[in-house]
Amino acid sequence: MDRQELGAFLRSRRERLRPQDAGLPTGPRRRTPGLRREEVAVLAHISTEYYVRLEQGRAPRPSAEVLAGIAGALRLTEAESGHLHVLAGTAPSRTGRHRRDVRPSIRTLLERLPQTAGFVVSATFEVLAWNDLTAALMEDFADLAPRDRNLARRAFLKPTLYGVSDVAEFRQHVVMELRSALARYPSDPEVTGLVEELRDGSPEFARLWARHDVEAPPTLKKTFRHPVVGDITVDCDSLTLTDRDQHLVLYSAPPGSPDAEALALLSVLGAEYVKASGHRK
Repeated sequence: MDRQELGAFLRSRRERLRPQDAGLPTGPRRRTPGLRREEVAVLAHISTEYYVRLEQGRAPRPSAEVLAGIAGALRLTEAESGHLHVLAGTAPSRTGRHRRDVRPSIRTLLERLPQTAGFVVSATFEVLAWNDLTAALMEDFADLAPRDRNLARRAFLKPTLYGVSDVAEFRQHVVMELRSALARYPSDPEVTGLVEELRDGSPEFARLWARHDVEAPPTLKKTFRHPVVGDITVDCDSLTLTDRDQHLVLYSAPPGSPDAEALALLSVLGAEYVKASGHRK
């Protein structure tokens, strides 16, 4: 049970709610944003004293029933409710360190994908495996040390992110995923160290981290401003590899579209041509 993180998460969810969201009268002017603690306690059918202690990080571990009541009172989404249980220690959690080894079958699949850029990222956004089209579209990660293959570092600590159109949205996604990863791997130094590095090195990351959000809308399309073939808009699909807590990310384009033709051209040119042309992203 992570008492301090649990308390901070509960406060952030309570402060975002308006009384009318919970079916309560607005009443007189309020001194603080969101619902009052006593209002959440009433809605969750628990004592105000116990709820206050939860937010202050002083309460014992709540039961699953209590957490269900709090989740309902705070109007948590399914993802937020799951995160609440992880923080409270009532959900199965992974121990030790997150996995960085990719299944051989997934590596083979990447190479067999027709005109689709595909890559695998770890729970901390390190690019673990990729195919040739990904190297031509984004970067040849083979040229980088593992530390520099991290898309979270790239998003917050580097000046550019492959010319993508959704940098702000991707940054929000990174923060939310890292918050969930930290809850799953609280003793993994690579996870804790990355979060600390980004909080210290990026005011934007620190601002987003303080919001305690854990859910973002999926990215369905993305546009890359490529230095050789110009703008390419791709469909984005992210498949969860549950057994290793990794994601297989796929970028493709509708057959016959100009974007599909651009991907096909990149597939022919390859990453070596992009590098030889003097364009480094």
